Amino acid sequence: MTPADPAVFDLARYQDPLTIQRVLLGAKTIAVVGLSTNELRASYFVGYYLKRHGYRVIPVNPREAEILGEKCFKSLGEVPVPLDIVNVFRAPDALPAIAREAVEIGAGNIWCQFGVINQEATRIAEAGGVSVIMDRCIKVEHARYIGRMHWLGFNTQRITSVRGGLQ
Repeated sequence: MTPADPAVFDLARYQDPLTIQRVLLGAKTIAVVGLSTNELRASYFVGYYLKRHGYRVIPVNPREAEILGEKCFKSLGEVPVPLDIVNVFRAPDALPAIAREAVEIGAGNIWCQFGVINQEATRIAEAGGVSVIMDRCIKVEHARYIGRMHWLGFNTQRITSVRGGLQ
């Protein structure tokens, strides 16, 4: 199945603020599927941000051995620890297989980044008892609800009125 038709598929169900807060506050271990070694990619920045904010980040990328100082796994099935969140940076068509893997390993939640929308994957995950957050950036939502929103992506804990900005 291809990504869901937005005219038919109600994403609001997968973007509930209370669910997002519950997932973020209850999570400790996050697998990032599609985490890149390229520092300019969104997946790298999100992984870095999550790690900086105290989450254990587990990279899942079959092409890499290590990312962000952590051993990289080829699939979710190889990850030896329980996962609170499976954060997905993959094409929407890859999502059903990832949802099946998340159900098989007993992951708590699947978090699909902006544009990663697939209705079949939501059915698979929910049937297996895995909650879904879809078409939301985990970094943006963390910053919104945990209170660390900053234009650099992290809280510098510095307040300035200098016109040139932070120096």
